[in-house]
Amino acid sequence: MSLFGLGSRNHRTFRPKKSSPSGSKGLQLKKHIEATLGSGNLREAVRLPPGEDLNEWLAVNTVDFFNQVNLLYGTLTEFCTSSSCPTMSAGPKYEYRWADGINIKKPIEVSAPKYVEYLMDWIEAQLDNESIFPQKLGAPFPPNFQDVVKTILKRLFRVYAHIYHSHFQKIVSLKEEAHLNTCFKHFVLFTWEFCLIDKGELAPLYEIVESILYC
Repeated sequence: MSLFGLGSRNHRTFRPKKSSPSGSKGLQLKKHIEATLGSGNLREAVRLPPGEDLNEWLAVNTVDFFNQVNLLYGTLTEFCTSSSCPTMSAGPKYEYRWADGINIKKPIEVSAPKYVEYLMDWIEAQLDNESIFPQKLGAPFPPNFQDVVKTILKRLFRVYAHIYHSHFQKIVSLKEEAHLNTCFKHFVLFTWEFCLIDKGELAPLYEIVESILYC
């Protein structure tokens, strides 16, 4: 079973899995990720491979993190409803409101499943936009590429925060806590390695984050 496999249970994902950027470079980096993850050393797995382009590395990993969160949340869609989770929260102190700056310019309060739906739609639009995530080998990345990646990862963190605070017992009952913890550890180590999420954003899960970074 792969490191990010969920065993034999028939899970339905929240939406179809996204493919990494095409071309030999994207495939090569994807194989590098799989090989290093397979070693079990996540700290080593997140490091930029020698001689590789940082933006290419960020792009391939961002697609992977989207797919991981997509799969994890997909196991919870029948439990995370507008009734059970009327706001997108991470414990009593943190509530997230949605705005994309285009269709919804002023942040609005929505249920957790609606927030995740908006978020996944927005991320898919970024990943499918070849002017942001080039599919062809050698095509240039835009000047604001790393800012887009930071926003994607900041918002994916919020899904992790909601899962841990609102659905962790369900994850345990589904026997998926090891998978969740491994995915989140990979996510934290990667975002920390490249300074992609401000420390303040990590506050809802900072005890877990600290245990990952300083263990």
